[in-house]
Order: sequence, then structure tokens, then C-alpha cells
Amino acid sequence: MFQQFNTQRIKTSGTEIHVNWAGSGPPLLLLHGYPQTHLMWHKVAPALAKDFTVVVPDLRGYGESGKPKTSDDHFPYSKRAMALDQVEVMAALGFKEFFLAGHDRGGRVSHRLALDHPSSVKKMAVLDIVPTLKVFETIDQRVATSYFHWFFLIQPYDFPEQLIGHDPRYYLTSRLGRWGSDLKAFPNEVVEEYVRLFSDPACIHSTCEDYRAAASVDLVHDRADLQSKLQVPFLALWGGRGLVGSAYDPIACWRERAADVRGFAIDCGHFIAEEKPDETIKALREFFAS
Repeated sequence: MFQQFNTQRIKTSGTEIHVNWAGSGPPLLLLHGYPQTHLMWHKVAPALAKDFTVVVPDLRGYGESGKPKTSDDHFPYSKRAMALDQVEVMAALGFKEFFLAGHDRGGRVSHRLALDHPSSVKKMAVLDIVPTLKVFETIDQRVATSYFHWFFLIQPYDFPEQLIGHDPRYYLTSRLGRWGSDLKAFPNEVVEEYVRLFSDPACIHSTCEDYRAAASVDLVHDRADLQSKLQVPFLALWGGRGLVGSAYDPIACWRERAADVRGFAIDCGHFIAEEKPDETIKALREFFAS
């Protein structure tokens, strides 16, 4: 699905990142979410590559990227460490500043990247999230029921790893089908590749560490930056049939964290780029090209 893209493995200061890229316009970095890989952009990236140099990596701990050893404070899977990977990837490709869009976990990495490296980001978009700190500080029964995995995955090693590892296919496909509008949004070959990559015990462990970091060291970093509003133009998209738009006011949430926010709902579930690729392409192209 990325046959026209170049493929590289780029060494960063903390790991190695598997990355695909194509196009010749302004650089646009697309970051995927859980429990996926760069493949989540397969319906979107080729079209955007007609206007941008599109870079689609696997986040550390996911897909074909490195899965470094963790630590007691989970810092190797903090959004700060994951964001630095991506700044270094873009620098290795020759881009000191770029457009940025992230879905789900990739959106959280994008938020941290823009806070830590503001000169790198020209404009940014996040897909179907509100800030991590907002979720943890306002959780209620409804959100906790839908986001149960946030609290399952942060349990101490190796409780979630053992349960997921017992049947990775069931776990992954049940999440894709539950959070999206319909599992049919994912071609069989994409699902099979997700299952193959997610069946690696190292991937299961690393992705749990991503969530453990989100509930610990990431919150320390987020609270330290509460007075730092993002200044770059900011687009928030969310699924109109998902939790984010019904449980939160995404625009209001992001205006607490960014100065120049606009956005809207798309009629789908959580997996916007796969459920509604044409609408996603249009929204991102118009925002980044304006």
C-alpha cells in the first residue's frame, strides 16, 4: 500500500525508527495511534503526497520500529522521548520544520512535540483526542467504560501483557471493531499486518509502556507546561459517532492548551483516516495548504 514510498530505518538518539516517505512538497509528518502502525494512513498518505512530502513512521514500540528497554519511571516510552524520535527523524530527512498531524497516541506525541520543539512545527492537527491531562483529571464512569484500556494497560508488568498475549488477534480486532464504526473499514491485508506486528511480545510490552508512561511521567511533564500555550495554528478533528465529541467539547479543551484552534467533527467513529479518508484528506489538505 506504500509501494510508491521510500522506506528507511533511521537511528535516533534513543532507538531506531521505521519510516516511509514520498512526495516533493512541504514536509508533513503523520503519526499513528494505538494499536496500529503507519499503515493507518494508507488511504490518506498517497493522496497527500501529491501536495506534500509525506513522512509516515512507526512510533517507537510499535510496528517495525525499535522497542527500547524501559525503566521504572517509564521515561523511554514518554511522549517526550517519542517526540524527540520524530524530530530527529525529520532532521535526518533534511527537515528542520514541518507540518504535523497525529491520531490517537500519535496526537499525544504531536502535542508534546509541539511543546518541546516549538520551532519545528509550522501547523499541527490532532485526530480524535482531547489532552491527556484533561482525561485523567475529569474521568467519569462513561469515559472510563469506553477508555477502560487506559487503566488495563497501565497495570504492572506483566498482567496486561499476559492477557493480551494469550490471543492478540482477538484483542486487536475487538478493539478496532469496537472503537470504529465498523471493522469493514479495515482491509483484510491491513488487519493481518496489524495482527502480525502486534503479536510480537515486545510490541505488546512496549505499547503497554506507552500507556504506563501516559499515566505517570507524561502527567508530570504536562502539569509542568500548564502555562505554556501552543502558538501554532491548530486543527482538531474528531469522530462524530465516537466518545470524544459526545463526552467533551474538543474545541474548548484544546483552547485551554493552544491559542489558535479550529476544528469540526467528521461522521465516523474513532478511526477517522480509515473510516472517512476523503474527508480526512480534504480537511488536512485545506488546513496545511492555507
